[in-house]
Amino acid sequence: MSELWVERHRPRSVSEMKGQKAVVDRLKAYSKSRTFPHLMFAGPPGTGKTTAALALTRDVFGEGFRSNLLEMNASDERKLESIRTKVKQFARTAPMPGTTFKVIFLDEADALTPDAQGALRRIMEQFSETCRFILSCNYSSKIVEAIQSRCAVFRFRPLDTEKVLEKVVEVASSEGVELEQEAAQAIAKVSLGDLRKAITSLQVAASLDSHVTRELVYETTATAPPEELHGFFLACKEDGFQPARRRMRGILDRFGLAGTDLVNQLHRELGGVTFLDEMQKLAATEAMAECDFRMVEGGGEALQLDAMAARICGLLGN
Repeated sequence: MSELWVERHRPRSVSEMKGQKAVVDRLKAYSKSRTFPHLMFAGPPGTGKTTAALALTRDVFGEGFRSNLLEMNASDERKLESIRTKVKQFARTAPMPGTTFKVIFLDEADALTPDAQGALRRIMEQFSETCRFILSCNYSSKIVEAIQSRCAVFRFRPLDTEKVLEKVVEVASSEGVELEQEAAQAIAKVSLGDLRKAITSLQVAASLDSHVTRELVYETTATAPPEELHGFFLACKEDGFQPARRRMRGILDRFGLAGTDLVNQLHRELGGVTFLDEMQKLAATEAMAECDFRMVEGGGEALQLDAMAARICGLLGN
């Protein structure tokens, strides 16, 4: 555990990136021409935004790219003062010999305040000859239109299960981990397209046992297996409230889930439950949504989960 596998196996070049084919093809063209406009990477966590920014910069400037790069996490330094001092100061200085521009990478740029975004827009305009900005964000709608219009926008999507599976197997092989096929599929399933989460889950499981099984994956990721969740719905439908409640409590205790985690996992698995019809799934979804809302608003977890189980039993019971 001395080094994070996520960092050790991070692609060093744009061409090594998994998935995001449309994005990678366009970035390869930029790395080939060794220049690019201001860029904005938008998408969920763990889909390759930071990796793409660093890989592109390395492709353009070579191994000494760090001396020509200012990397900032905008959620830590989100105020106007940070943009005015740190960013402006770096933008003013001349690029390294042999290059025509420098790169400023602002991670989590959607956390910048409106004032800071206004100052950033002006700096992007003022120093466009010698400076390129790469902004990464989870929600592009939180970035003002004036900045979006100055950037080439790239949309990162959650990675396909096959791509996550391929990378997890590759990492396990290079780290000498004996990974069962079912365990690899479980990691791909629980990661929900987040490759960072998938590799971290593999490392956590492997730190306990170099032979990684499906059961170990579910235990270390605080995720209930699909059959356990399906069993809860079946108990609601056929056994009644008390057996369903006991099964729900068993899932919470065994896998160490918070109430909202359980509701979210039940919701994700509901689509794959074959013994419920469409109307029953609709009714169960409404019950889960109400329970989740009440828990988020501060309702007692145990009581709200019992109320959800009772309501689902009433809706599904014969």
